[in-house]
Amino acid sequence: MRFRVEQDLATDPDETARAFADPALYAALDGLPKVSRPEVLDRQVDGPIVHLRVRYRFAGQLSAAARAVVDPQRLSWVDESEHDLSARRVRFVLRPDHYAGRFRCRGEYRIEPRPGGCRRTADVELSVSFPLVGRAVEQAIASGLREHLADEAAVVEEHLRDHR
Repeated sequence: MRFRVEQDLATDPDETARAFADPALYAALDGLPKVSRPEVLDRQVDGPIVHLRVRYRFAGQLSAAARAVVDPQRLSWVDESEHDLSARRVRFVLRPDHYAGRFRCRGEYRIEPRPGGCRRTADVELSVSFPLVGRAVEQAIASGLREHLADEAAVVEEHLRDHR
């Protein structure tokens, strides 16, 4: 499944790109629904390129059908991302800690100027391989990612206001 998420932020595009590569932002994401506090595992800087590894753990509710094939306690993953700050582009791969052969997610997002701020456009490719419930799990994950990205946008705006 492929999907796109677009968000408008009332923030400077370059500051926004730098915020997504800043470990302090991920600490501010504590308390968002459906995921526990992100854990920054690694950050490497090579000029305008920042490599970041962040672990997330699912903290939401799953349907009975999903729980029949997926243990919510084992839903954790590492977001491996490459932030090109000069292009304001991020490429990412989500690597599950469990169910690795059954889940693939990768994508890219871009931060582009717009009047009054910027727009983050995320293009995501997601695949879940579970007999009978795979498509439903994909849709649930896609919905959760959309919600998370929307919640994240408000935190980014607040984070940038607080760090000016």
